[in-house]
Amino acid sequence: MSIYATLWILKFPALGDSYFGCEWETVIAQGVPGHIGTPTEGHGYEAGDPYSSFLPPAIAISDDDDAATPLRAVVIVRERTEKIGQEYIGPLVVLSGAEYAAMSFDALHDRICDALRGHRPHLMAETISPDGETELIFEDGTAKPLLRLH
Repeated sequence: MSIYATLWILKFPALGDSYFGCEWETVIAQGVPGHIGTPTEGHGYEAGDPYSSFLPPAIAISDDDDAATPLRAVVIVRERTEKIGQEYIGPLVVLSGAEYAAMSFDALHDRICDALRGHRPHLMAETISPDGETELIFEDGTAKPLLRLH
């Protein structure tokens, strides 16, 4: 049984920057419910949290059945990211449930795109000449020509 619940599945630019003709990557947000690894008595984790090595700290949860239990964590991965046991190998972003809840989608989008981009420079502009030559201009001043549009 998985400790994750899928929150959403979206497409992001595969290399972190959107431009005409870029490839898109399926990205999945996996939520970890608050009761997973909780130190709160009676939830089966009295011997310790087996997920502490790869998830943000476990949270205490309310015994009030009517209270909404917050997420412990949100793990954002590429589709088909490998897992060993319950641990995703090389997740794009790992957030506590509180961080995820407080973050705007714009900020989350930037974090995910930064992770997809890796150490490559940020795309600043895309130019298309009258003869259809396309060029990508990056923040470090480098340029990459693309195929003609027609």
